[in-house]
Parts: sequence; C-alpha cells; structure tokens
Amino acid sequence: MTRSKDRPLLLRAAGLSVCLIALGGADPGRGVVVPGLHAQEAASAVQDVTLQDVMLPLGGTVLTAPRLTVSGTRLSKDDLVTLLKPGPGAPWPARLARLDAASLTIPELRVAYAEAGPGRQGVVYRDVVAKDVRAGRIAELTASGASVSVTGGPRTGTGTYGRIQASDVDLVALARLYGEPGDGKGAMQRIYGAVSLADIAYVDDRGTALKIAKVEGRDFSGRQIPSTWAGATDAFIGIDFDKTPLTERARLSGIAADLADAVSVGAMEATGLSLQETKDHPVDLTVARLAFGGTGATLEEIAFKGGGARTRIGRVSLSGFSLAPTIAALRKLSALTTPPTDEDMRRLTPLIGTVAFQNVDVDLAADKTRDPLTKDPLTRDPSKTAETLTHVGLRDASMSFGPPRDGVPTAGRLSVSGLTLPAATVAGVPGLGSLGLYGYGDLDLSAVAETSWDETARELTFREVSIAGKDMGSLRLNGTIGGIGPEVFDPNSAVSAYAMLSATAKALDLTIENTGLFERFITAQAKVLSLKPEELTQEYATASAYGVPAILGNSAAAKAIGAAMAQFVAKPGRLFLSARPKNGGTGLGVIDFSAAPSPGAVLDRLDVTAKAN
Repeated sequence: MTRSKDRPLLLRAAGLSVCLIALGGADPGRGVVVPGLHAQEAASAVQDVTLQDVMLPLGGTVLTAPRLTVSGTRLSKDDLVTLLKPGPGAPWPARLARLDAASLTIPELRVAYAEAGPGRQGVVYRDVVAKDVRAGRIAELTASGASVSVTGGPRTGTGTYGRIQASDVDLVALARLYGEPGDGKGAMQRIYGAVSLADIAYVDDRGTALKIAKVEGRDFSGRQIPSTWAGATDAFIGIDFDKTPLTERARLSGIAADLADAVSVGAMEATGLSLQETKDHPVDLTVARLAFGGTGATLEEIAFKGGGARTRIGRVSLSGFSLAPTIAALRKLSALTTPPTDEDMRRLTPLIGTVAFQNVDVDLAADKTRDPLTKDPLTRDPSKTAETLTHVGLRDASMSFGPPRDGVPTAGRLSVSGLTLPAATVAGVPGLGSLGLYGYGDLDLSAVAETSWDETARELTFREVSIAGKDMGSLRLNGTIGGIGPEVFDPNSAVSAYAMLSATAKALDLTIENTGLFERFITAQAKVLSLKPEELTQEYATASAYGVPAILGNSAAAKAIGAAMAQFVAKPGRLFLSARPKNGGTGLGVIDFSAAPSPGAVLDRLDVTAKAN
C-alpha cells in the first residue's frame, strides 16, 4: 500500500486539474514573479492568438504547454507573452484579473513536480479548454483526460484520468491563496463551484491498484494564510518529524493549523472505488460510494477480502465531526519551547461525533485442524475436511462521543444491535462460553454502554450498561460514581490510578430479565446432576432464600435480597436490585469497601431495594 509520507499524487493532480491553467499560485518568495500587464486599452479588434512552447516554473512545479491558443481576446500576442514570461512585475492576482477571452485551448499541458531526492512525478493533461474567461474567472474548464507517472523514487507507478470538468473557477482567488500571504483570519474565497473527474486509475510497482469511477465536488473555498498555500504544502515535503528540531516542529504545527483552518469543501462524492493489493498480503477492497461535506461522511456498500476473511458493510457514517479541537491543539504546540507532553498530544483528538455501522457481514475461514467448540486437535485427517466459513453479522452499531476535554470525550454511547454469531466462537469467553451447552446454536446479542462526566459535580454517570440476547434475557446496570475529577484522565497512569482512590459509589441499580436462558441452564444442570428440573429449581430457590442472607450478614437488607432472588429462581422473570449510601450524596469510597470486615458491614451502610417479578 502507498505509504502515508509519499506525496498524494492523485489528489494533488486532481486539485491541479480543477485549475489546469491557473497561471497564478506563484509566490515572489518562490522566485516566480511576472511583469505588469499593459493591455492595449485602445485595441478594439477581437482576435485569436497562438503561443508556442509556453513554460511556467511555479516554484517546484513546472507547467509546459507546447501550444496555447487564446481565442476571442482583445489582448495582443505581445501582451500574452509578457503575461506568461517569468520575471519581476505586478502580482499574479492583479494580472489575472485583466485576463479576458472567449476560450483558452491547450492540446497538451505537462505538469512536472520536483521532488526531494531522485523521485519525479508528472501529469500530462489532454485537450484542455477554458471557456468564457472573464476577469480571471473561468465559466467552464475541461480536459479530455490525463496520464500520471511516478519515476526515480522508491515507489514508481502510472495512472490515468478520464474526462475532467469544472465550473466557476476563480484564478484570481487561487493566485491569492497560493501566492499571497494573509493573516489567516480573512474571509473564505470561493475557488470553484463544481468539479468532476471520471475513470481514475493508478497502479504502482508493488501491485497496488486504485480505481475510482467518478469524483464530484462543489463549493471549494479557502482563506489566505501567513505562509501561503504553496509555502504550507512545500513545508511538509520530505519531513521526518522524529529527526526535526523542536523549533521547526513547532513552526510546522502552526502551519498545519493555519492550513487546516483555511480549507472549506461544500461536498465531495466518489463512486466505484476499488483498491487491490496483489503482492505480499493480497487484499481486495471496494466501496460503492464515498461522500463527505460539512461535519459528516458516508461510505456505502463496502466489501473487503483478504487474510482468509470476507467482509461486507452496507453503510458506515460519521456525523458531528470537527477538527476545531485539533486545530486549537496545533496552535498550542506551535508556541511550545519544550517537548510536548502526552497531554499536549492527546489534545490533538478531534471531535468525532457519531460513527455508525449498518448491515455488517463477516465470513471467517474456519480452522480445519481443531474442533470449533473444544478447540482440541481433530483426530481425522484435516486435509479431507471441507473448508467452512464462520459467519458473524451485525444489524447496526453506533459510537457517539461528546466534546473532548484535554483529548478525553466527556460523554459517550456505544450501541450494538443484532450481533449474530455461532455459539462455538465464544466457547472460551467467560460468561458466554457455556451457551453452546445450553442448546444455543447461533447467538443474537445486543449491548448498550452510555456514560457521561460532569466536571463541576465530579461525577461519572453510567446511564446504561446493558447486554441482551434473543431467547435469553437481559442485564442492565446504571449508577453514579463520585469523586471523578480531571486528574482521573491524566495520561500518567500513576496519577490517574491515585486519583481513582477518591472515587465513591453513589448509586447502583441492577435489573435482570429472563426470557429463556434460566430455563435452559436449569435443564442442562439437572441433566448433569441426574435431577428433575423442578427439583433443581427448588434447591436453588432454597439456597437463595437462606444462603444469600447468611453470606451478607442476615440484616434486613440481606434478607430482602435473598427473598427476591428466591422468588426470581422459582419463577424466573424480572429481578431488580437498587442500592444507595445511607450517608446521603457522599457515597462509599474505595477505603470503605476495602476496610469493611465483611460484606454485611458494607450492606449495613446502604439503603437496599430488592424486588422480583
């Protein structure tokens, strides 16, 4: 797969394809300045002008057009030559604002990127046409296609684009963003209204092949930043952060914050994505649709095959996402004069919002050499055992995160519904391993975990922690823990562990509901003990009524718990237990539990409610 530090060639080329002949984007600091354009105000004839071998060195990027035809313009050939000639002069935005033509035509536009080291990247666009160019703004920009090449470096490859089309392209705004510094606080400037690219394909020398049927986007805008967009992107080329001095890392953090805060995308959508790896560890990934915009993103119809597994996901969505905490953390890192702490790095966590999954199916190749239930080696010849697949399904799941404080979400909710899997796959999991022995072939499980932290009250509330199974039952827990301050979330484990000593239990509610599991348990145990199910049920009921109170100190609360449990065993339906400290809102601390001589001593300090059915 392509390494993250490699230049994202396809994305870079795609961005350039939106403004193929964006003569702007050069910055005087990068050695690309052009002289002032002296348009002949008296000229009245509309003419067609053809230029040969036009070359624009824009910093590390060189644009070459063997032939450029400017049609329906009042600019003379000398005007255009002067416009495109490198040298000192007026800034690009002012110059491009005076560019008017019915069309610009470039049969072949070559773009070469200079890299650090031997690597070279290039794109060749074909049949580039810009229509209705007024004051540096293009109404419609098209290219019939493009070819991409990466040579000379550790990774090489080739690629192609199909038709490229963009509308409302503002070359003046583009020139300002890339070439003119700003304070990073100005208004957003719209670069283009809409863009589409078709039939994108790229393959590298390691057999990694990427294909995208179509990419569409709209309303791309940006604001000027102190280092300019060109300076910001160039600053990260060839950077090894592990070897970069602290002062330079701080500077780059500030640049990253400026750039992340300076880009706005109305919406982007890609369809027909596929990624294949044919060497090393072969994988095959396809995505029918990927879309993002604002604070959300969606992937639909995802399929993955590799490593003996096949996965299909109907939909993955992200909503409520924001980079605001990350940008704020980067700005703090840019002001540091000492190495960042773990807490500083943790603050880089963005606001994730909600991640949701729907209709997930996973097929895992079964181990043909071991029994799926006991995990013991098979005695028969494994080569004669037909390969089977273990199927795991998920109807839907979601994870929601509240606003982070120092990188830690202050609230969260995990919800899983319709998790289906063979009982044999959880044979070694405590609490679930015996389900296969109770007659369950396939499990259908659901779970919820929802928590929130109140910094002012120093409380962590478990609104719901539950697990349920079809034809089994459910267990639900909710409660409140006090004494939870920000130091509990300290990245230093010693500090957080010490802070937990001040935690206090302030409320606890437990609800158990049976819908079939208890009866299956009794039947299985009765068979092992050679008893009738009703006989074993009576024994458990008696043990609950007398044994539980004896263990818990024979207090009134202990007897209430024992009676409720006995009633539940005799007629398994619903069991509810609730506990509150008698000291009011203070709660019971860790020391209260650890120093108690017996469970009954703890129970004596609680108000307990126990009910069944």
